[in-house]
Amino acid sequence: MPTVSAHVAHTLAQHIDAVFGVMGNGNAYFLDAIETQTDAVFTAVRHEQGAVVAADAHFRASGRIAAGTSTYGAGFTNTLTALAEAVQAHVPLVLVVGDEPTSGPRPWDVDQIALASAVGARTYTVGRADAAATTVIAIEHALTYRVPVVLAIPYDVAALEAGAVPEAPAPRLPAPLAPRGEFAEGTLGEIAASLAGASRPFLLAGRGAWLASAGDALGELASLTGALTASSALGRGLFPESQYDLGVTGGFGADGAMELVRSADVAVVFGASLNQFTMRFGELFAPGTRVFQIDIAPAATHPHVGGFVRADARLAAEELVTRVGSLVSGTAPEIDSAEHSFGPEARRAETPGLTDGASHRASEAVLGTPWRESVDVAAARTYDEGDDLAADGRLDPRSAARRIAELLPSDRVVVSDGGHFIGWANMYWPVEAPDRMMMVGTAFQSIGQGWPSVVGAALARRESTVVLTSGDGGGLMAIADLESAVRAAQGRGIAVIWNDAAYGAEVNLYGLKGLAEGPMRIPEVDFAAFGAAVGAEGVVVQTLADLDRLGTWALEDATTRRFLLLDLRISGDVIAPYQQEIIRVNS
Repeated sequence: MPTVSAHVAHTLAQHIDAVFGVMGNGNAYFLDAIETQTDAVFTAVRHEQGAVVAADAHFRASGRIAAGTSTYGAGFTNTLTALAEAVQAHVPLVLVVGDEPTSGPRPWDVDQIALASAVGARTYTVGRADAAATTVIAIEHALTYRVPVVLAIPYDVAALEAGAVPEAPAPRLPAPLAPRGEFAEGTLGEIAASLAGASRPFLLAGRGAWLASAGDALGELASLTGALTASSALGRGLFPESQYDLGVTGGFGADGAMELVRSADVAVVFGASLNQFTMRFGELFAPGTRVFQIDIAPAATHPHVGGFVRADARLAAEELVTRVGSLVSGTAPEIDSAEHSFGPEARRAETPGLTDGASHRASEAVLGTPWRESVDVAAARTYDEGDDLAADGRLDPRSAARRIAELLPSDRVVVSDGGHFIGWANMYWPVEAPDRMMMVGTAFQSIGQGWPSVVGAALARRESTVVLTSGDGGGLMAIADLESAVRAAQGRGIAVIWNDAAYGAEVNLYGLKGLAEGPMRIPEVDFAAFGAAVGAEGVVVQTLADLDRLGTWALEDATTRRFLLLDLRISGDVIAPYQQEIIRVNS
């Protein structure tokens, strides 16, 4: 007869096809059922943190929810940092864990419900009679609220016979959030009027816009208004017309591009939280810029926002396309302004500075030459090329990043660990869409989640090349899952280790303040040898010419080549612009 664990496995596999984890006493029966009784694919990692990280990366790369699994006690506590990251990053996943027996805790048990709650994750505990239903509820919660959940199987329940597996209903998911709130209708009209009358309109999109599938509608809105566009670091590649896109905002942005953003007179933000990095610590927009935000958050997330609409980014963008189109064509209805009229006359009355001239500029944006065609976007997006070698004789990370971008396969998914080095890939390596650049760890300001990110992304994108960008500090912290990454990605995997023999961010922030640098330094590690030990091809890169191996590797048959690990011996003296921004703020 099927066990409780089999009920969980069968129900989970109806909605989740990828499970990552480490086997132990608490999840042995669950994994046996996954392996022998379902079509879900189990991929082993070597550290329990990696189970959650891989499931996290799988969702970010594919939009499909995945599961991690670990045993109870020490296995579960190993997942907590990654669980906190998934909570902060709003990534849905299910962590299936063993738990203490229903009779009470043993010496090696901990209060797992309390620990999960402490990092923001809810726990659902299955019983003998409700395992399938509880599993569906857990999946539904994760998808509805975009958070990880813990699904616990008590140790003395796991192997109990539970009868035939019931037909589990599909999770009930909420419809996209239509504009709501007392002032939503009026604010949408104000946004439309402001965009229609703007001389220098600007649209900014984040990961929320990508999750809402708002790209096409935002592209239409940008075209209609003649707006320049840009994205947060997690929304890269969202806008369809890249020739008018300024790239990433904040410290990853090019100086010329950020100057153009500051010159915007109207900015509308879709699905971006406007954190301190995106906002350049409050300096992204000029004081005179009218800033509007559309997001599913309950309220505006930055004090510079002057008008907020709680709504799904796609639905709001489609509505704005209709409204702006009506305004610029002169067909908007004339309704009393007290009822939020946005016909031409009411719009001029309600919006300061919106004159007949502004209305003419709006028409010109559609029929004539819009702002975005009057500026050199390509030049504005240009980054410093750097030198071949820095003053200390080690690689200049800017020139190395630029050369790697020239050699990487175009069909790539970039996964990033955390650390000082994150600036280089985010500045110099363009990607085609937001699900092709993910930074697992940055939401919780953690490092050491890079290698298992490769595992999840490789399973989610079986045809693409998965490229890890990591530092030596984070790379060493998660070194157990180097083997997992090589095994999962094989000839579709590349790792770029920015090896400056230091925790670079700490050196830049605290070494410059005169604090002792001994704890911030790392003896130089031969990552190429590490890679070779687990079946990868390791290359020590000390000059730009050493990167030629990446070019030849990219041309080889992916089924016969090995995972490629590039150990870049870079200079720690070259500080990324975003880090310089942080240094300035903290000085």
